[in-house]
Amino acid sequence: MKTLIIIPAYNEEDNIERVVNMLVTSYPQYDYVVVNDCSKDNTKFICEKNNYNFIDLPVNLGLAGAVQAGYKYAYHHNYDIAIQYDGDGQHRPEYIEDLVQGIESGADIVIGSRFVNSKKPWNARMIGSRIITFVTKLTTGVEVKDPTSGMRAISNKLIKEFAFNMNYPPEPDTIAYQLKKGAVIKEVHVEMDERIAGESYLNITNSIKYMSRMLISILFIQNFRK
Repeated sequence: MKTLIIIPAYNEEDNIERVVNMLVTSYPQYDYVVVNDCSKDNTKFICEKNNYNFIDLPVNLGLAGAVQAGYKYAYHHNYDIAIQYDGDGQHRPEYIEDLVQGIESGADIVIGSRFVNSKKPWNARMIGSRIITFVTKLTTGVEVKDPTSGMRAISNKLIKEFAFNMNYPPEPDTIAYQLKKGAVIKEVHVEMDERIAGESYLNITNSIKYMSRMLISILFIQNFRK
């Protein structure tokens, strides 16, 4: 199936070359597009220098807007599968095939999950993940073991919907909404690396805000959304 790897990138000058070159040299069977989310560093220059396939957003749209731009690209170029893939080097390309096979076997969304074959640790971040898993199961009846994973594939059935509708961020509340609608969601086991360079936006303050927003959305918005 024709597969597109969507790589949202914001200030990833220290990571993007390694990420894209690995895909190009070792996994040429997959197409890719980098979505440069109006980075303030040299991300755009690196993409231009290497002649990468990339979309250069004129304003910063955030993760949701950048990924949606990638879905629009996938729709207009008639891809069967679109895969969100981080530009910070945490996602491993050897698991892309498992995501593709999950879609080919009939799933609408396939999540690269760190906790299919291993237990979730009891650190602060994973406690938040456990809570999201609980409220998702409470509202949908389905257990999603790694709801915050950013490595996920969607089928052609959903590409247009994700590309052109509002309120479809690549977050756990969208997964909960799709489950409510009857989407078939599968998790496949993956391993992820630690970020080598740069900083995640999820510091302690932002993590608390993120958790609060996800819980409110899943419990009181997505559960009643039509």
